[in-house]
Amino acid sequence: TDDGDVWWEGMSEDPPDHLIDWKGRDWTPESKEKAAHPNARFTAPANQCPVIDPAFEDINGVPISGIIFGGRRESVVPLVLESFSWSHGTFLGCSLSSERTAAAAGEVGALRHDPFAMLPFCGYNMGDYFGHWLEMGERLGTHAPKIFHVNWFRKGKDGKFLWPGFGENIHVLKWIFERCEGRGEGVKSPVGLLPKNFDAPQELFEINRDQWKKEVEELREYFKLFGNRLPDKIREELENLKGRL
Repeated sequence: TDDGDVWWEGMSEDPPDHLIDWKGRDWTPESKEKAAHPNARFTAPANQCPVIDPAFEDINGVPISGIIFGGRRESVVPLVLESFSWSHGTFLGCSLSSERTAAAAGEVGALRHDPFAMLPFCGYNMGDYFGHWLEMGERLGTHAPKIFHVNWFRKGKDGKFLWPGFGENIHVLKWIFERCEGRGEGVKSPVGLLPKNFDAPQELFEINRDQWKKEVEELREYFKLFGNRLPDKIREELENLKGRL
């Protein structure tokens, strides 16, 4: 922008009067093309974060009290949920999916499975990877971290995002921290524990059983890709989900 800031579509309702677009051209709100590349992003050094933990680079590591998975779903999946157990949390990781964006090959909006957000990075059979997560939980026992799933991208009937995201995400993280500390309250649902009395549109936490039944069958088909490498515990968690619906 003219004042040296950055801007992209969706960042604010009112665009700047003028900026230089991603192709280096002058851009105004009257321009026919979008100012930002569909996969635009920026990065900054972690050590520039003003609230970075002093133990960020501790060679001894730090205890992990919570693990957060995230998918990009316009419907079905609530804003945040906590798993019932480590094995259920592992199932959530196995089930991770997002609607395709411009960053991913394929039709924009189509569902793309990405277990643990690791599909492009896992160097061995993903079914075995699922099993290793389950084994880790057995070793950790009562010391296993809680597992959560967030979805910042749910939309309402008007097609607009129900959750503002950005700085408002701190309210979701606050509940997650409270759950890890044994203070926050959770309400049982068929898909996991949901926040109690959370100040947000309740549509964000709506569990549509018909949609979830379709989700179960879609997952059942997807899991067939892993054949006999899929751990029995994951099949069991899928059947448990179906039973709760």
